[in-house]
Amino acid sequence: MSNACILYIEDNPENRLLVKRVLEAEGFSILEAADGMTGLEIAIQQQPDLILLDINLPEVDGYDLARRFRDTPGLQKVPILAVTANVMKGDRERTLAAGCDGYIPKPLDIDRLPMQIKAALQKNCE
Repeated sequence: MSNACILYIEDNPENRLLVKRVLEAEGFSILEAADGMTGLEIAIQQQPDLILLDINLPEVDGYDLARRFRDTPGLQKVPILAVTANVMKGDRERTLAAGCDGYIPKPLDIDRLPMQIKAALQKNCE
């Protein structure tokens, strides 16, 4: 499980670098996309084990992207964890309704992030 392939879709390069470093140190393989459409293309080609999805993306937001993942053959069952600064009442429910399997608020707790990833991967294996 620690060698799982994770696609991180995030427009902020500093966030991508931080998450990549943290998760690679845990043995995960990381694919990166700076925007939603690139992320969708990578997901279709590479079939990641899990998708970390920023909700506030340019052009196509994370809600729409999550719905597209759920409508794409081969990606319907890939766990999607929303990573977002949207932490107001109802935001978590909105991400889950869009098709995300989990919700990780920003700022990220990098000490907890690997455990959250492993838990989502484990749940998907059950």
